[in-house]
Amino acid sequence: MELFKAIILGVIQGLTEFLPVSSSGHLVLAGHYLKFNNPDISFEVILHLGSLFAVLLYFRKDILSLIKSLILFNNKEPIHTRNRNTVFYIIVATTVTGILGFYFEDPLTKAFSSLYIPSFMLLITGFILFISDKVEPRGIKTHQLGIKKSILIGLAQAFAILPGISRSGTTITVGIFTGLDREEAARFSFILSIPVILGANILKLSSLLSLDKSVWLSYFLGTFAAFISGYLVISFLISFVIKQKLKYFAFYCWLIAIISLILYLKQ
Repeated sequence: MELFKAIILGVIQGLTEFLPVSSSGHLVLAGHYLKFNNPDISFEVILHLGSLFAVLLYFRKDILSLIKSLILFNNKEPIHTRNRNTVFYIIVATTVTGILGFYFEDPLTKAFSSLYIPSFMLLITGFILFISDKVEPRGIKTHQLGIKKSILIGLAQAFAILPGISRSGTTITVGIFTGLDREEAARFSFILSIPVILGANILKLSSLLSLDKSVWLSYFLGTFAAFISGYLVISFLISFVIKQKLKYFAFYCWLIAIISLILYLKQ
């Protein structure tokens, strides 16, 4: 039964990592109500690895292009210059997220043990998504982002470490607020997840390696399920961002938050 629950949580992770409804919040709530024994912080971290593989596969051409431009560092062609600028802004945003995430690791870990926090944060996520559709972006491309705007997106990503705050929804919304084209904001958000997920897995590597062998299969199946479901949902979200339909996810977040809070208060 635990294997089946791990797969369910993996599917939830894959879907909600990219759909702007908070994967961490859904994992905390689903893990509690499914009474799954393993949904701790290490389990969530390794599930994100499945999402990472999905991003790497879906955006493989973009990622290879960025890497190529870094290798050809002295090449002054416009495409390579734009790519290097994009990489620089990714590094800036990731650094901000990493510093804040490392500093607040202990209180954030405690937040994952509460049902009240993710339920309340889902209300905030709904508000963030709702207002994102009201903003008219100025059509800025990622390579034109600038340091200050990169820092803002990094701060948004750090805020989304809290369970219940959608990483994709928050970073996309802030990206649109800074003037990014909607599709560019979504693309930047997805690629921005790569170093964050890698960093989280590296930090938790020792605890992951020390896991009891009895849970390895559960972790693997959950990660694989997250990869498949995550890959399938990426293009779906991008189309919703472009068509300004994130408000529908806002209604969903509010509904789940209200139901969870009612169930929490009944306990």
